[in-house]
Amino acid sequence: MALFTEQEQQQIRKAIESAEKNTSGEIRICVEKTCSEDVLDRAVTYFKQLNMHKTRLRNGVLIYLSTVDRKFAIIGDSGIHKVVPENFWAATKETMLGHFKYGNLTEGISVGVKMAGEQLQKYFPSLDTDRNELPDDIAFMDGK
Repeated sequence: MALFTEQEQQQIRKAIESAEKNTSGEIRICVEKTCSEDVLDRAVTYFKQLNMHKTRLRNGVLIYLSTVDRKFAIIGDSGIHKVVPENFWAATKETMLGHFKYGNLTEGISVGVKMAGEQLQKYFPSLDTDRNELPDDIAFMDGK
């Protein structure tokens, strides 16, 4: 999928690396062209497929985008839901949507990752024993 240039992919990877420096949380981006079901259900499917539920503190966050359908979702694992308030991701989603409306996918994702990292830092600060548990690259899916 040639949705992002190599430079844009690198910008998103760097945003993830930077966001994860201050938290034990893990952030992933998952992109596909079309979403064949409810966007949250689809995000959950890929959350499991990408083994995001296997982090030590159950504090993985997935930002899922379906580009042709113009749908996206942010979901977090059970460790996050135990400690965060309702509508925890609302401001992050609204900010990202503001960028997406103008066709700025890379910037929207990067800003969303930064905001997610800031939120995660409040509840899951970085620990001396932290290690990067999940890849920082974009997961391009084929819809199967």
